[in-house]
Amino acid sequence: MSLFVRQRRSLASGGPEIPARDAGTGRGAVSPAAITDDTALRHSAVWACRRLRANLISTMPVDVFRRVDGYQVEMPKPPVLVEPGGQRWRWIPWAHASQWELDGSGNSIGLITEVNALGLPARIDLYPSSVCSVRKPKGSTEYKYKIDGTEYTPDKVWHEVQYPVSGLPVGLSPIAYAAWSISEGLSMQQFALDWFGNGGIPKARLRNTQKKLDVKEARIIKNRHKASIQHGDLFVHGVDWEYDLMQAEQAGVEFIEGRRINVPDIARYFDCPVDLIEAAVSAPGSLRYETTVTRNLQFLIMALGPAIIRREDAWSAGLLPRPRYVKLNTDALLRMDPQTQARVIDMRIRNRTLTVTRARELYNEKPLTPGEIAEFETLFGPPRSQPAVPPPQTPARGAEPVNPLSAVPYDNSAAWAATYGEGPL
Repeated sequence: MSLFVRQRRSLASGGPEIPARDAGTGRGAVSPAAITDDTALRHSAVWACRRLRANLISTMPVDVFRRVDGYQVEMPKPPVLVEPGGQRWRWIPWAHASQWELDGSGNSIGLITEVNALGLPARIDLYPSSVCSVRKPKGSTEYKYKIDGTEYTPDKVWHEVQYPVSGLPVGLSPIAYAAWSISEGLSMQQFALDWFGNGGIPKARLRNTQKKLDVKEARIIKNRHKASIQHGDLFVHGVDWEYDLMQAEQAGVEFIEGRRINVPDIARYFDCPVDLIEAAVSAPGSLRYETTVTRNLQFLIMALGPAIIRREDAWSAGLLPRPRYVKLNTDALLRMDPQTQARVIDMRIRNRTLTVTRARELYNEKPLTPGEIAEFETLFGPPRSQPAVPPPQTPARGAEPVNPLSAVPYDNSAAWAATYGEGPL
């Protein structure tokens, strides 16, 4: 649902753009008009998608950098990236809450309650989308925000947009546009509750095979039958009565199939792969990944990456002085299994792109002590001597430049062995 309207309207989903089904709703059906941010969370697929995205983005380490002579240099984080909402709202819960709102209404809004010496936000108190609205007064060129009944100008408000559209200051709401699919899933849940709440008795037919009943007799038999089955009791009748279950088996099959199809449909709205929320895949065997890293890389590039980049851009522009910028560290999502990580580290040490000390830091281990180095030498032999590097030569006038290392036979695949013998890392 669009949050930009001439009259004030809540940022939460469930507006007139989702028409109610007046006819044919049936018992137990949930109208799309009744789908709000709160009711949508009763569907497990909605909860799982929003939980996954908010958990991952909020727990990624956040760093601040700037470019110095073309190199990326890490800078200290300002307090707003440590405690953006005060002492009770440190970074992880604040980032989780704001991402939760972005994946629900498409917007995250808060009040800027403190600023620093540069006039940038130092504290942002988030508000639920259900108490926020955006409007543009007639004859004015400036948008107004109304939060919890009080109107504010844009300079007092922190506003992030998840799915922007041209000409509007607000983003699209996944909940509103997925309302039809969510209502379908909730309707099936309500149908199951009604079914088993009534003793698991489906639609049926009770027919007398011997005579035709008048209205009064049919009503009496019907009331006796209902009174018996409502409490799980037995209904006793003569040989002239026939009880048939109508469409029970087919309805059960359609119910299970409907729920299976409904989950992937909802997951598409939240840009979340079905298999990552532990739901059944429609075509078994269609998703094949050699490693978890490959699966997570595909998820990061195709689904989560754009949301991360949008948030980095918003935080860089709104919270930091230029030319500093924010980066979320996605390495945690791409964390390798121990065997693959050991192979990569070994290769980098051999190729001299990573030192042994840095590699040990990855495992929270201190640098090797002289005693440990001596132990390596005892086990694997002393380090092999390296050929001396000849001094640089001044090429003769008009001659081709000579690379001083070109004449040195060096096997860079044996960097570790050259230092600590032939033993493994």
